[in-house]
Amino acid sequence: MRREIALTDSSGDRKSFRGGGNPNKPPARQGQGSGAPRRRGGEGSFAGGRPSDRPGGSAPGRRPPRPEEPDLPDDVQATDLEPSVRRDLLSLDKTNADAVARHLVMAARLVDDDPVSALGHARAARQRAGRIAVVRETAGLTAYHAGEWAEALSELRAARRMSGGPGLLAVMADCERGLGRPERAIELGRSDEARALKGDDASELRIVVAGARMDLGEYEQAVVTLQTADLDPARTGPGAARLFYAYADALVAAGRTDDGVKWFLNAAAADDEGDTDAEERVAELSGGIEGEQ
Repeated sequence: MRREIALTDSSGDRKSFRGGGNPNKPPARQGQGSGAPRRRGGEGSFAGGRPSDRPGGSAPGRRPPRPEEPDLPDDVQATDLEPSVRRDLLSLDKTNADAVARHLVMAARLVDDDPVSALGHARAARQRAGRIAVVRETAGLTAYHAGEWAEALSELRAARRMSGGPGLLAVMADCERGLGRPERAIELGRSDEARALKGDDASELRIVVAGARMDLGEYEQAVVTLQTADLDPARTGPGAARLFYAYADALVAAGRTDDGVKWFLNAAAADDEGDTDAEERVAELSGGIEGEQ
């Protein structure tokens, strides 16, 4: 599945919700304190109390100073954001909407190479516009890329409450794996919302659930989880490559190495964007000789 975090007019790139390599491997567990400082509250509102108790002693009706935000380069413009995303920001005043849009653009630009810095921009957008679903989704997906699983899960849940739909289930399930809770990932895969998923979204959730099974040492169950009509070696593209790769990995874990090599070869043939290391896995398993299977 290709999961966008903020599409820009200049590149048109869609950011991948998971990278290449081993789709069944649990996400690396990083410390929850890493990255930019946490923001509090939403859209600059402040807690109650006397005016003198508020930041800067501000009077009622005035926003307190915002927490420090990452710098925005001069060449980053709100118009770099896809129009459909900018339309979601129309409820904000123009100055705030422009700042939010520019932070979203920076989050998209940085997420692949510097996800921690990207998360700083996503948090800044969240601080300014926490009641807008696309902003919360961007914050959640960026936190996911930065390895902040608990934060990602919280933001994605908020985005789904605002916009509805089951499309974020695979990411949320993978966050549960990152938090060391594979059983919860499996529960999400059994939910009514999961049954509503179609196409690559359904396939991606199956990959995550199979990974959760492997976390628990349930290798044969992982194999069965991935055995669907989509497991067709004639298919090509990123979604097919990831599914074939996950299936191959589960087969190898279950002790069926020959079958695993066959499906790694299928994954390599389907992988026209280089998202996986299927060819390397074939070489590793066959001693560097890709024989006929």
